[in-house]
Amino acid sequence: MEKAMQKSHGMSYAEYGRKLDNRLEVEEKREKSYRESMRMAAAHQRKAHH
Repeated sequence: MEKAMQKSHGMSYAEYGRKLDNRLEVEEKREKSYRESMRMAAAHQRKAHH
């Protein structure tokens, strides 16, 4: 988990937990990534059913 946090967000889990700004930044990136994934999945589903 530590390596994934460092690779994905450029900070350790300790840094993530220490500052609210860090947590908000990481969670905003995660939310954006999730929304983009859902958009891509929906587009793929539309193409598969036509």
